[in-house]
Amino acid sequence: MITIAQLVGGFILLLFGAEYLVRGAVSLARRLKVSPMLIGMTIVAYGTTAPELVVSLEAALGGRPGIAVGNVIGSNIANILLILGASAAISPIVIKPGAIYRDSAVMLGSALLFAALALSGTIARWQGVLMFAALVVFSIYAYLSESRRGPAHSSADDLAEEFTEGPKSAWLALLAIVGSVAAVLIGARLLVKGAVTTAQYLGVGDEVIGLTVVAVGTSLPELATAVVAAFRRHSAVAVGNVIGANIYNLLAIMGLVAAVKPIPMPPQILVFDLWFMLVVTIALLAILIFRGGLSRGFAIAFLVAFCAYTTLQYVGVAKVFG
Repeated sequence: MITIAQLVGGFILLLFGAEYLVRGAVSLARRLKVSPMLIGMTIVAYGTTAPELVVSLEAALGGRPGIAVGNVIGSNIANILLILGASAAISPIVIKPGAIYRDSAVMLGSALLFAALALSGTIARWQGVLMFAALVVFSIYAYLSESRRGPAHSSADDLAEEFTEGPKSAWLALLAIVGSVAAVLIGARLLVKGAVTTAQYLGVGDEVIGLTVVAVGTSLPELATAVVAAFRRHSAVAVGNVIGANIYNLLAIMGLVAAVKPIPMPPQILVFDLWFMLVVTIALLAILIFRGGLSRGFAIAFLVAFCAYTTLQYVGVAKVFG
């Protein structure tokens, strides 16, 4: 019961902590006259991935690299199969392929870079710094590129619009930010403790819990954003959110965590999960670019694939590589 309470409590604190962290930061940024595009590209994108960062850092510093790595890779898989699957099942996604060429290429490049570094067996500090530096360069380039477009509406603007409701004053916004950071930190600690106990109880590796329970838990902010946007018939917002989150997960989170403490790669992840992440990433980009969106048929296939992947973690992969 204590473990269940830790997991549920961690999920709730991470979800609402990330939600109000983003809303408070967006509200404060608007009062400081920050452009909606910059808000969408930085505050929203980083804020919704805050749970992954804090949980992975907490796990790595606590000597649980399987949870740290599994959380990031599992979150990327969940973002594609679960979040986009759920969003498109509610409201099919239609996009202009040309609008995602740049970010899609960066997402695939990030996945390939991470895979290349991971295959060495350990992501060293200098490699973590390299990954984070790559994200900084991309963020600056993306902002300058979007700025040159002038008044044209961008996907970052759309993402910022999903968080228009927030604290009505600067003081309330600051209070929301401080309280939300505390909630995310406490939620991360509870979730990691509950995950470790669950792994021990089920007799599976930390990476299995990280790839499933922890990954879904830390992806709840993105899931909430995508579902709300889908009900508003803004499903295309989920695509930008997921692409951005997947880039940040690999370059920012794994980069920062490895820069603090080198991360050894669990054997199961190197043999199976890393490649599965690459496959679903490529499949998503192929569907978006060549089909111009995600139909309900593909959405259902994504959800079924996610259920199968999660089940396989406990009945198949864990037995072979655990």
